[in-house]
Amino acid sequence: MGRLYRAIPVSLLVFIVYIVFTGAITPYDIITGVLVSIVIGIITANIVISNPYKPFDPRRWAHTIVYTLYYFFVAEVKAHIDVIKRILSPKMPINPGIVKIPIRVNSDYAITAVANSITNTPGTVVVEIDENGKYFYVHWIDVKRIDEEGAYRSISYIFEKYASKVFD
Repeated sequence: MGRLYRAIPVSLLVFIVYIVFTGAITPYDIITGVLVSIVIGIITANIVISNPYKPFDPRRWAHTIVYTLYYFFVAEVKAHIDVIKRILSPKMPINPGIVKIPIRVNSDYAITAVANSITNTPGTVVVEIDENGKYFYVHWIDVKRIDEEGAYRSISYIFEKYASKVFD
């Protein structure tokens, strides 16, 4: 029963991704999506999900929605506006550098989510993850703080806040 219980959220996620990427909801796409997602869910369930009860926690889903909304409608918009201002400015005000940021989330999924959020936000790129020392090395287009705590607060704090509630 454990493997099947773990397969449900994996299958749902695979099905949603399949439908989004095919861009169609014809009977053929739905049937194909269901069959493929069930097979993938059953095969990968024990690899992808360690605790079968986490995906069914409604609080995690609420935090996922908040994380997604924050990322797409606040962090992304602010970062794009900042980069656009730099591009359009005749003096191109940049102060690039690589900063060391502590990682304060625990699971591999949370670390990956935070690293992706940082990298996909214009102006910052995670160039290295030191898993032993628990640090991100981030290239920042405009270094405002070089101390670890200041850089953490400026770049990854809010992402880690939500990622820890979703994944840890």
